[in-house]
Amino acid sequence: MDETIDGIYVRNLFAKNLKRFRDLLKISQLDLANASGLAHNFINDIENEKKFVSDETIAKLSKALKVEPYKFFLPHVKLNTQGEDIIAEDFSDAIGLIIKEYCSTYFKDSYKNEADKDIPKEE
Repeated sequence: MDETIDGIYVRNLFAKNLKRFRDLLKISQLDLANASGLAHNFINDIENEKKFVSDETIAKLSKALKVEPYKFFLPHVKLNTQGEDIIAEDFSDAIGLIIKEYCSTYFKDSYKNEADKDIPKEE
């Protein structure tokens, strides 16, 4: 049986994040295979959860996708659309980042115009 992290299957998590990072860069499996030195069918098998990876393969994929290796194991909810962590040391910072990500995703144009404006503080 596959191992889980808090009920999330590691192989599934890795496969989804690999595809997600590849999609963020808008590259094909063949492009990733060429950049990483891995076979195209191996990339396909990883994304379809037929095969899993060694530490050497993780390093190759990490370098090719310009992603820190640990990010392959973060649940989707802890990454924004650019694949960046939305985990912050301070809880209010984390909530702010989540709200910013949500607004920039669902209120694209109107949010960009309002995002940089400072709200006047009451004295």
